Amino acid sequence: QLQASGGGVVQAGGSLRLSCAASARTSETYAMAWFRQVPRKEREFVAAVRWSGANKYHAASVRGRFTIAKVNANTVSLQMNSLRPEDTAVYYCAADTTRPGNPDFRWTSYEYWGQGTLVTVSS
Repeated sequence: QLQASGGGVVQAGGSLRLSCAASARTSETYAMAWFRQVPRKEREFVAAVRWSGANKYHAASVRGRFTIAKVNANTVSLQMNSLRPEDTAVYYCAADTTRPGNPDFRWTSYEYWGQGTLVTVSS
């Protein structure tokens, strides 16, 4: 139900924009988020946006470089600037349809997931 796109290969210092489009859902969305994962590591929180009110949250490691945005009722984006080799990962979008408060930073709190899109940053 979530389709992520926009990954690719970029040199350090470059930019990429990820998008995640949701197909029609039967339950209300409270937040959408981006996580990333590298092999043998746990999925890591990157950014989240509260769907009502559009409050945004970014991990310290990406703050000032990445920006999450609600594009429309069904789409969230992640603008990634000043990319670093350590940003290399598979990026996943996720939707939370059960927690009406502020977005949760734990990946286990999200019920719907996109298929992942690979971002590779070369040095």
